[in-house]
Amino acid sequence: MREERTGPHAETPGGRDGGQDQRMRAIGPDTGRLLNILVRSLAAPTILEIGTSFGYSGIWLAEAARATGGRLVTMELHGYKSAHAREMAEKAGLADHIDFKVGDAVAMIGELPGTVDFVFLDLWKDLYVPCLEAFYPKLAPGAIIVADNMLGPDPAVKDYGKAVRARPGITSVLLPVGSGIEVSRYEPA
Repeated sequence: MREERTGPHAETPGGRDGGQDQRMRAIGPDTGRLLNILVRSLAAPTILEIGTSFGYSGIWLAEAARATGGRLVTMELHGYKSAHAREMAEKAGLADHIDFKVGDAVAMIGELPGTVDFVFLDLWKDLYVPCLEAFYPKLAPGAIIVADNMLGPDPAVKDYGKAVRARPGITSVLLPVGSGIEVSRYEPA
């Protein structure tokens, strides 16, 4: 993770959808601990992780799901990343608490039944706002949303920050944990 965070941020061969992206793109342990603590504050939550990558954040989320009687639904564009994440979850004894989904996140969010109690956003930053638009109608009262990489230079993170704060019923705070996380809570009027 350190090498990826300090190394050059060049586009990988094959680009975003080329399937050759082998970088781990993992959150750090401080962000993982905070995610775990936040999920544990909820009773039997339905957790939505958008951007599985290789499964590090999913381990933190699934452990909290197991502890609270919840369930993690994790979405990833690339099957090879999802397969690796599943393998790691099996090794950690947490795979029974996770539903792995592969495909377009915005489309898959629309297909989710019921409501969600916790959302973790960590995919391509230009997809944060479209994902917000897709999951916002599915938020349960008291739902918590966490968006990663919010202190980065990508203008799309600023767009997301504005968009999430403009939504009715959302209160939000930007925290300097890891590469910056926006923590939001939904309380409908």
